[in-house]
Amino acid sequence: MITSNELLRGTLRTIVLKLLYEYGRMYGYEITQRVKELSGGEIQLTFGALYPTLHKLEKEGVLTTTSEVVDHRSRKYYELTKVGEATASTKIEEYFAFIGNMDKIMSAQSKIA
Repeated sequence: MITSNELLRGTLRTIVLKLLYEYGRMYGYEITQRVKELSGGEIQLTFGALYPTLHKLEKEGVLTTTSEVVDHRSRKYYELTKVGEATASTKIEEYFAFIGNMDKIMSAQSKIA
């Protein structure tokens, strides 16, 4: 695994918003597994990182939660609100613009001889 925890902390909110925007309603474990799958195992979210992010987004009105009993266990699902959909769309656009600019900076030839 080559992913920096610092980079992950800075993008976790955007990752969660993107997944919920694309896949709709998801529960915490499902989010961790989707990230692991999509990254080829390179990014493995911990519950200690994920749940505070989910709770913060819920508090901000970006997510709503519903609980369901599945296999005799209560499962909490997270889903974007209308505000959350707009926020996710903006964050995804910001991410791609930032990555484009980072690529320009990192690819630039050094002026130091």
